[in-house]
Amino acid sequence: MKVQFLGAAQTVTGSCYMVEAAGKRFCIDCGMHQGNKAIEARNRETELYKAPAIDFILVTHAHIDHSGLLPKIVKEGFAGPIFCTKATSELLDLMLQDSAHIQEMEALWEARKYQRRGIKNPPTALYSVEDAQKTVTLFQTVDYHKTFEPAPGIRVTYFDAGHILGSGSLRLEADEDGKTTSLIFSGDIGRPQSLIVRSPETPPKADYVFMESTYGDRDHKDENLSVDELGEAIAYSYGKGEKVIIPAFAVERTQEVLYCLHILAKKGKLPADLPVFVDSPLAIRATEVFERNRELFDDEALKMLNGGDDPFSLPNLRYTLSAAESQAINDYKGPAIVISASGMCNAGRVRHHLRHNIWKPGASIVFVGYQGVGTPGRKLVEKAKKITLFGEDIEVSARIFTINGFSGHAGQSQLLEWLKPLTGNGAQVVLTHGETKAQTTLAGLIEQKFAKRPLIATYLEEIVLEGPQLTETVQHETEAHPRVNWTFLTSEVERKWGMFKGKLADVEARPWVEQTDLHEALEKMDYALTRLISRM
Repeated sequence: MKVQFLGAAQTVTGSCYMVEAAGKRFCIDCGMHQGNKAIEARNRETELYKAPAIDFILVTHAHIDHSGLLPKIVKEGFAGPIFCTKATSELLDLMLQDSAHIQEMEALWEARKYQRRGIKNPPTALYSVEDAQKTVTLFQTVDYHKTFEPAPGIRVTYFDAGHILGSGSLRLEADEDGKTTSLIFSGDIGRPQSLIVRSPETPPKADYVFMESTYGDRDHKDENLSVDELGEAIAYSYGKGEKVIIPAFAVERTQEVLYCLHILAKKGKLPADLPVFVDSPLAIRATEVFERNRELFDDEALKMLNGGDDPFSLPNLRYTLSAAESQAINDYKGPAIVISASGMCNAGRVRHHLRHNIWKPGASIVFVGYQGVGTPGRKLVEKAKKITLFGEDIEVSARIFTINGFSGHAGQSQLLEWLKPLTGNGAQVVLTHGETKAQTTLAGLIEQKFAKRPLIATYLEEIVLEGPQLTETVQHETEAHPRVNWTFLTSEVERKWGMFKGKLADVEARPWVEQTDLHEALEKMDYALTRLISRM
């Protein structure tokens, strides 16, 4: 048996395990990479997936960082079944088509930009809406706790991961050469007692545990404190007559924020005249999926619903579907709450709301989810003084709130608690879906508590398993992390600076207006270089 890590290896996006077992080759998750330009380039480097040779795919949950490349793999020739829970299939029906629409729109904008500049060969969309629709036809839904065979000699059971609606942790058994190897793939592990979905389940013991580690270096704040902190952000901006902008993932996080606002309203801490805009067509449709799958809610949420108290309903709640309605929010005078995607501010309508509000001292930007490396959200959380939106550098004067209590991921102690029942038989733990600091910290704690050092997966690494024995690891460091060629770039900068100084005497003889234009361009370059140096 072989497992290769095609994403979420020392990062938190692009989740994909490529598994070879019992004569079959299959994926567990097929997520989109999100972050800086170099990370997102991996979304186009999918030849290594060998899509036509994949027999089937198992999806843990609907988030795009676990599912967003499915249509691209289908486009490239995959035609097998895609297994997931019913709720995941309903959410993916919405999310993949939404992702495809975004891909097509961004490709159109880039094509126009290239045309205006006289540049050929603009980047194309990763996939189309038609590709996403074709992907949906391949879904085969499965139930929690019911073992099924996607292929002879391979058995899979889904357990509730408690992360988002329909999310699963997978326990897999594979028969090879008279031996059975058992593996657990955690998916994203949720918080116990989260606001809507049920608490995460730990599957029965296995030989290997492939475990996420997003918050391996810290615990979350108490949920009640998080509710109070959100109330603080609202009170701050309401008192100054400005807006509260909440970048939130359309699935789960938006619904949890609405639930929290409902709690604040019941406590009398949400101003009665304060409008709440949910500005995300996807979030609106996802909320409808939540309403259709109430049986997956935890006991407290079900009790509230059965008592006629809808947590997704507020007196001043306004859903905005059209682009015109979204634009009108920015023309609205006075305080308001705006919940909009994307959660990491790297796409979607929220970027427009940031552009209109982030420079205002009385506004609040409230982050309620993890912010990946290289994303605009991460820069704001790390107290960036300026942020670039639509090619414009904008001063950050709004107050930034980071409320980790809303996270859909288990914190450090909750991860250890989830893992504890699986450690009794010496299971090998492999940490994935986490940044280096979080993984190193969690690995040390696991070794300390359970007397076995976990492995930390690297991008493109392959591990070979024979029964309960890990027999070989193969690194692909050169391909995974190509050397960054600083020498060429710095020498080019030095060469061009020499050319600039050589031309300066001629420039000083030009008309004053031309000189000022060139001087202004140099000032912009100087500012950009100053910002770069400040990050080093």
